[in-house]
Amino acid sequence: MPITVDELRENPLLRESPLPYRLPVFSEIRAEHYLPAFEKAFADHLAEIEAIRNNPEPADFANTAEAMERSGTLLRHVALVFFNISSSDTSEQLQAIETAIAPRLSEHMDAIQLDSKLYERFSQIDTAGLDRESGRLVEKYREEFIRMGAALDDQAKQRLRELNSTLSELSTKFSQDSLANLNSAAVLFDEVAELAGLSSNEIAAAASAAEQTGNLGKYLLTLIQPSAQPALESLHNRQSRRRLHEASISRGQGLTDTRTLDLAVQMATLRAERAQILGFESHADFETSDQTAPSLASINSMLGQFAPAAVKNALAEAAALAEEAGHSIEPWDWSYYSEKVRKSRYDVDLPALKPYFELERVLNDGVFYAANKLYGLSFTERPDLQGYHPDARVWEIHNDDGSGLGLFIGDYYTRDSKNGGAWMNPLVEQSDLFGWQSVVVNNLNIPKPPAGEPTLLSYDEVVTCFHEFGHALHGLFSDVRYPRFSGTEVPRDFVEYPSQVNEMWILWPEIVSNYARHYETGEPLPEETIEKLRAAKLWGEGFATTEYLGAALLDQAWHQLAPGAEPGDPLAFEAAALENAGVSLDLIPPRYRTGYFNHIFAGGYSAGYYAYIWSEVLDAETVEWFKENGGLSRANGDHFRKELLSVGNRIDPLQAFRNFRGRDARIEPLLTRRGLN
Repeated sequence: MPITVDELRENPLLRESPLPYRLPVFSEIRAEHYLPAFEKAFADHLAEIEAIRNNPEPADFANTAEAMERSGTLLRHVALVFFNISSSDTSEQLQAIETAIAPRLSEHMDAIQLDSKLYERFSQIDTAGLDRESGRLVEKYREEFIRMGAALDDQAKQRLRELNSTLSELSTKFSQDSLANLNSAAVLFDEVAELAGLSSNEIAAAASAAEQTGNLGKYLLTLIQPSAQPALESLHNRQSRRRLHEASISRGQGLTDTRTLDLAVQMATLRAERAQILGFESHADFETSDQTAPSLASINSMLGQFAPAAVKNALAEAAALAEEAGHSIEPWDWSYYSEKVRKSRYDVDLPALKPYFELERVLNDGVFYAANKLYGLSFTERPDLQGYHPDARVWEIHNDDGSGLGLFIGDYYTRDSKNGGAWMNPLVEQSDLFGWQSVVVNNLNIPKPPAGEPTLLSYDEVVTCFHEFGHALHGLFSDVRYPRFSGTEVPRDFVEYPSQVNEMWILWPEIVSNYARHYETGEPLPEETIEKLRAAKLWGEGFATTEYLGAALLDQAWHQLAPGAEPGDPLAFEAAALENAGVSLDLIPPRYRTGYFNHIFAGGYSAGYYAYIWSEVLDAETVEWFKENGGLSRANGDHFRKELLSVGNRIDPLQAFRNFRGRDARIEPLLTRRGLN
């Protein structure tokens, strides 16, 4: 049915927002607004592209490259708003829209990226005399056209269109089914005794979660996306631990949920076929072609270098756990006895520290305080500005000269309508071309306590708060002209670097003493406890590195499939891949198994999960630089902001690192950090 003029006029997604920083007017946006907005945005963008490709004037920077950057702004706006809400507060109606829109977006992008005439115009642009950012813009467009198939024949292009459309549909289905599986895998307990070891707040949250699902008087432990579940550290009851662990690692196998394994197989084989059409040996080879890693071989070499030492450390840890337990251990025992060893060896009891990590203090006196000391930022919560959900809070951020930097939205609590894990995404991307400043979102999945109770974080959740805000800073500090280069629009194996750097401030003396205070008494976390935390940092690195490598190597196995290869049974393929990579330990499942590996089958990390440890090489070097240069200071923060956080992708990311560090990165600091040398 055609969209009427009145319907378009009343659609808040199609009107310029009157709110600060172009914050979407969430109070007016309803689900029924998205499809008409997408339809209008598709049509507008195609008309803009048609005007560029059919321009009778000779191609130059202004009428082709800059015109491309100016095109599609409505589509980008609608997509950013929609995919933010579909990942953080979805519904059946939104999922239906996502299912309909995903292949349309794929077809729309193919219409542009496979356009030979458009590519030809970019080939004709004279780049002599252009400034560096403008010249890089032309270069990146040319590379993308070639990489995505603009120079192929019509038959190959048609098959690419079919593959891209199907893959977008499968990815959407994987995401939606994975969320359903995550929710259905929550474990219901009849008796409170089964939860012995959890805090009173955690038990109250489990009771509240059970009540919300119609199980009054029972207790529901919801899951997070990775294999390891936080409650495994504390649950005394071994059978309770086993139930929770097995519920987590069996997701997607079709036992009590939707079999996402079959979707993974389809996607991996179709990606391999697409890579072959584009001239690459595998999907991993294709994905690596525009990353900072010089080659797929270099990635394989690095992961292979880490694996033996990580497994050796993990086996030594397993022996210590068995000694502590007095019996052989199972996978569901690992976290529980690891905490006991941490306590006996280092006198550190992580679960007991939760009262010192209250969410409001962690945010205001930790995360924001560190950003103030480093960069001079100030934060003002804006309750007058409405987020997309009641739990999504809005802060305005100012530079030290009083100028506005942008808006930050924090959405910290878990809910059934939110994807698992934690992430940052933009709602408005900074661009001097349009005079826009950044609006960014952090999403976490912290269990929400009953009304009136404090939100007490685990140490890992504190780490996640700092990590995700590192991504937010990368977006907020963006200072580029063209949207294509804004903020986190950098290679995937570079994007985790700034967020990992921001973790360094968690135990920095001036920061931790400011935020780590008992929520009832206000007493600071004792200095001797902080010192013990620092001393204990290497404990558990064998497990952490091995579970991470298991996921990274599994990702590579799926995406280094040769075109036409049949992986067979996905669980057997997974087992063989881990065995061949030397990281097959029954006690340590990969951080993500195939059936719930959203990063690679429903996110942007296919063949790219290696990015975390690749980025950590730069991160470890950066931590060394801060320590060598006096640590937490405005001068250091300003240097990091100017040379790296603000430049987005307007210069080569590794050159940005050299400009900041003064040289290329070395791997030794990372090896030391992870106890691998």
